[in-house]
Amino acid sequence: MIFSITKSEFLNDIQNVSHAISKNSPQVALRGIKIEASNDQLQLTASDADISIKIKTVKNENNDISITEEGSALIEAQYLLEIVRKIDAEKIIVEVVDGSLTKFYGGSATFKINGMRADDYPVIDFSKPSVSITIPAAQLQKIIEQTSFAASSKDTRPVLTGVNFKMENGILKCTATDSYRLAKKTIPCDCTESFNITIPASTLNDVKGTMLNDLTQNIEICISEKKVQFVSENMILQSKLLDGGYPETDRLIPSEFTRTLVMRRNDLISAIDRTIFIKNDNMTINRLSMSENEVVLTNRNQEIGESSETLMAEYAGEPMNISFAGNYVMSAARALDGANIKISFTGDMKPFILTCDEDESILQLVLPVRTYN
Repeated sequence: MIFSITKSEFLNDIQNVSHAISKNSPQVALRGIKIEASNDQLQLTASDADISIKIKTVKNENNDISITEEGSALIEAQYLLEIVRKIDAEKIIVEVVDGSLTKFYGGSATFKINGMRADDYPVIDFSKPSVSITIPAAQLQKIIEQTSFAASSKDTRPVLTGVNFKMENGILKCTATDSYRLAKKTIPCDCTESFNITIPASTLNDVKGTMLNDLTQNIEICISEKKVQFVSENMILQSKLLDGGYPETDRLIPSEFTRTLVMRRNDLISAIDRTIFIKNDNMTINRLSMSENEVVLTNRNQEIGESSETLMAEYAGEPMNISFAGNYVMSAARALDGANIKISFTGDMKPFILTCDEDESILQLVLPVRTYN
């Protein structure tokens, strides 16, 4: 195999496909990126057995691909990335000498790397599932940004480490929760199919990091019982789904509220952020004391000290005090759009929700924290 390609295009493809690489994979071949050159196009493939990425790059004026000899190579990802990144040339030439030894030429530099035989790379099934929906990239980015952060980071309940995508009657509900907070995005979708799947939050963040640079395109999401594919014009990102039934979260969301607080979203974020260093058991616990005359945000730790700030806000309802994890409320507020934020309460130890009038498709829920001060 012998080909040449523009460095910037090659490096970008390698960085994207590397999202599927696990450096510590027990299967040596899966530590590598498979490169295939044929018919004026390059194909890069990488996988860690849970997530797989395939990128096809067709010759154009930007990548200036030239294939002198068709073939394939398998090169450990960390070496391939470092070589291509550090070659000081606009164009790179790659040559496979004896099936595994690979040479890289760029400017005055030459690298020789002992690769692996491409035939040793496992066969990955990229067959397309029959059920699919198409979502604008900008909308998919919003779904990921507004929900994935609320997924659990612990493996005690694996299904909670993902975002649940439930399609029913043309409505797509995307929900994430770690049992202490919940994020829910609801959008209409042109789809007659019904499905209920849970996609790892890490997969969605990989989709955001690799496929959503161009927000003008559409992304096709293809679904089967075991896997999900995100498909763009030149890339397929495929992932296993999380097993297990996702909890019925709708029953956790209150439908009636007795008190509301409305204020500028950035004011709330900034006020909590100013107290973030005052922690109790590695958590920032804030307390809101609310009445129609005054809204005060406090944070206290006997060893560190305390803070108190009067907020510019409109409060309606009986006076109330409520405590919560500051990081959770701050993350929820950041995930909302719009200048103002509305927080609706049902009681001092009941879940409360954060919404904004500018985007009614997103809802954030946080559970309060019991305190004794």
